[in-house]
This record gives sequence, C-alpha cells and structure tokens, in this order.
Amino acid sequence: QVQLVESGGGLGQAGGSLRLSCVASQTGFDIKTMGWYRQAPGGQRELVASKTTTGGRRYGESVKGRFSMSAISSDNFKKVVTLEMNDLKPEDTAIYYCAADLQYTSRPANYWGQGIQVTVSS
Repeated sequence: QVQLVESGGGLGQAGGSLRLSCVASQTGFDIKTMGWYRQAPGGQRELVASKTTTGGRRYGESVKGRFSMSAISSDNFKKVVTLEMNDLKPEDTAIYYCAADLQYTSRPANYWGQGIQVTVSS
C-alpha cells in the first residue's frame, strides 16, 4: 500500500516563496517516481515537476526557473520530496497534488495525495 501526505502551502505573496512537502509511505511497493501536479479553479490538472529515483526530472513550462523539486530521499519504508516555489505569481494559485508511481515515468500517476491549497496574493 502507498499513502501520500502533503504539507506546507497556504497563503503566499507575489514574488515570495512557499515550500511543499510530500511523504510517501510504501509497504511492499517500491516507488520509482514522485511528482507534483496542480489544478486551478476551472482548469485542468497540470504537471508541475517530477523526479525519478535515478535522477530523471521534468518541470512544467510555467514553473521552470522558479520552482525546484528535491531529489527523492528514502528512509526505510518512506520516500520524501519537497517543492520549493519561488518568485510566486497569482497564477500559481491552485490545489497542488503529490503523486507517485511504481514505474520510471515523467508523469507519475499510480498514487495521489489529497491535495493542498496554495494561494498567491498580488
């Protein structure tokens, strides 16, 4: 079983920074990829960033140069990633979801967190 729990987020200001964290608890499974997606009101879910345990990575075009996803750290039956969000813009306002996959992929989709709200004020 794999469970994902996000933390961080909340309210930020334009030009400021926020950090999200995701802890993946994996029992009997081996996560290969973790990532972040976001969905703004009325919008589609889009990939923000993803990384594999072998170093593969991808960033969404709208966040390149501003957001940074950590490498996947492992500790016993848990894997942890963070997303550093810098130079925030109001259009970054969305629900952010952590995702994990048992395959090496640029778009992890096997397991999802509950989502966490990020709101950026202008």
